[in-house]
Amino acid sequence: MQDFISAIILGILEGLTEFLPVSSTGHLILAGDLLNFEGDAATTFKIVIQLGAVMAVLILYWKRYMDILKDLASLKFKVPNKLNVVHMVLAMIPALIVYLLFNDYIKSVLFGSAPVLISLILGGILMIVASRAKRKVTAEETDNISYKQAFGIGLFQCLALWPGFSRSGATISGGMLLGTSQKAAADFTFIISVPVMMGATVLDMYDSRHLLTSDNLLLFLIGFVAAFIVAMIAVVTFLKLIKRIKLEWFAYYRFALAAVFYFFVIR
Repeated sequence: MQDFISAIILGILEGLTEFLPVSSTGHLILAGDLLNFEGDAATTFKIVIQLGAVMAVLILYWKRYMDILKDLASLKFKVPNKLNVVHMVLAMIPALIVYLLFNDYIKSVLFGSAPVLISLILGGILMIVASRAKRKVTAEETDNISYKQAFGIGLFQCLALWPGFSRSGATISGGMLLGTSQKAAADFTFIISVPVMMGATVLDMYDSRHLLTSDNLLLFLIGFVAAFIVAMIAVVTFLKLIKRIKLEWFAYYRFALAAVFYFFVIR
């Protein structure tokens, strides 16, 4: 029963934090420590529920993805003043290369409470810098993002491979520093998250396929559904909030989380 309760809690936590600039992986690692939900099966569980959150974004942005696929099917690889497949490829390449080269190192060294606390703080500092930096906004909407900006956002996305840094936090900050509006950066972050996360999740699930057994099926399903439902709500809410609040407020939350966990759990 305890494992099922943990599955529900972690599924809800994944849905809430996956697309907020607070790091879902960091939250899951810290929560896993608190719930004593660890081990190979727990690691695979976290991969499965991430897929639930990805599916939520796929549904929310379904029309946008279909539009991109239609252009691709028509061999329209470059469509002026419109988000297209070239933007997505440019944004995905850097993180894919870093993932393939350093995945083993990342999993063996950076997946721990101490590295997560450090990245929560560093990611928060980046968000404050991006929020306060004086810059000329050249892309108010997602369709105005240039190929150069898309590639630059992809470079910032590499930081998200460090658990605790946050994919959305890194890419939204990067987009803002490169001249996009906060809203355009958030939209672009969500759109490119599906192919990036789905690819990484499928690879991780293949590596952990021996743990995808009938004994764990119900546990994984509960977490998947919880993450899917909560992520749908969280993304819609975040897109409304991002129009009214500054990115740096999420940084202060990250600092508070790191401090609380350090003083009350690690010490």
